[in-house]
Amino acid sequence: MHTRFFGGESAAPATRKLELPAVNHADAGVPPAANPSFASPEPSQRLEIKPRGIDWTNTGAQSFFFLGVQHATRLVQKKTRRELKGKFFDEWANAVSGLNGWGDGDSILTNYVGHPMMGAISGWVLIQNDPNGIGKDFDVRDMKYWNSRLRAMGWAAIYSTQFELGPVSESTIGHVGKIRGTAGAVDLVMTPIGGMGWIVAEDAVDKHFIMKLEDGNSDGMKRFVRIFFNPNRSVANVLRLKKPWHRDTRTMSWDQ
Repeated sequence: MHTRFFGGESAAPATRKLELPAVNHADAGVPPAANPSFASPEPSQRLEIKPRGIDWTNTGAQSFFFLGVQHATRLVQKKTRRELKGKFFDEWANAVSGLNGWGDGDSILTNYVGHPMMGAISGWVLIQNDPNGIGKDFDVRDMKYWNSRLRAMGWAAIYSTQFELGPVSESTIGHVGKIRGTAGAVDLVMTPIGGMGWIVAEDAVDKHFIMKLEDGNSDGMKRFVRIFFNPNRSVANVLRLKKPWHRDTRTMSWDQ
């Protein structure tokens, strides 16, 4: 309605602006509008999760466990206990300097079976802590398989060198090498190389013999064949506090 005041032009009525109260989306339970700046990244921008590397903490702990068992066994021998006297560094240097030639006076069984088995056990310790190696089955054409086993041989070489010549070794505990002719290169060579042979052989036996023998047999038979035909892997399993017949890719009852 227009109202005319004293013959003047009619005046429009005053317009009132209606103000709505602000809405708090959090209180109302309504999600706020999506912000384009927080949109999901393009596939090419997504972060890639890289495979974990070798677990060196557990590798070292399990290797030291194995080392402790070996030296505890050696300390049962009188000839080892007899050579615990003397100044540590002087006797250590004297023993290491006795390394000469190939042989060390040990039997063929010790040098060419026992030490390679030591290399296989220490190699398995690395494999079972290597995410890129533990799940690998024997495959002549798989370079990733061979790379993982070569890493194991390298670790076996390091372990063997420490066992023979390092600060917690036969040179310091029992002073092997102090008497000339009792320390040679045979153990340093045969432990990693022979150990590699054991590991590959156990892989092949596990894939082509044990796995087939497991079909249709009881868990008790499976446990037996796994331990009997893969002795070094079984010892390495115990070093990580697993059952000796444990397989990371093939479980069975009472396995964990």
